[in-house]
Amino acid sequence: MHTLQTAIVITWAVFWVYWVVSAFGAKQGTGGLRRIPLNGVTALAVFILVRLLRSGTLVVHSPAVGAIGAVVFVSGLALAVWARIHLGRNWGMPMTQKAEPELVTSGPYRFVRHPIYSGLLLGFVGSSLTTNFLGLIIAVVLAGYFYYCASVEEKNLVATFPTAYPAYRLATKKIIPFVL
Repeated sequence: MHTLQTAIVITWAVFWVYWVVSAFGAKQGTGGLRRIPLNGVTALAVFILVRLLRSGTLVVHSPAVGAIGAVVFVSGLALAVWARIHLGRNWGMPMTQKAEPELVTSGPYRFVRHPIYSGLLLGFVGSSLTTNFLGLIIAVVLAGYFYYCASVEEKNLVATFPTAYPAYRLATKKIIPFVL
């Protein structure tokens, strides 16, 4: 199980390097959360998760649960990356507005309005199932943060796309396909 835990930590590190580097090509933002960006919040959560791994508290000992967690983890990060690639230059920090915005409703956005948040949450849940159940606390806190961010972003999107966004919102779930 130790090898799988190490792989999870290394994969998170590679993911965040990709995430930060790919942010350089995004369109200029016109406002939003500046004090604690998504990268900072989730990097802090990963740091806490790594600390929990070392504590040995509620460590996952089941290979079956670990394997399920690994699949959930990889699926979550893949969803976040797919959404990030699909957004292209329209991506931005949570709750930012872009100059010359475009409403993206294709790719992973066909299934859920905020697939990056969904993917990151899956990544944290998968990490926890693979390594340490205490990480689920981080996932719950991030879920609240992401839900708040999504709500603020949606108010901006309704104002920016008053005809198209309400129709899209009625047809697509917010964070969990077919559920929420």
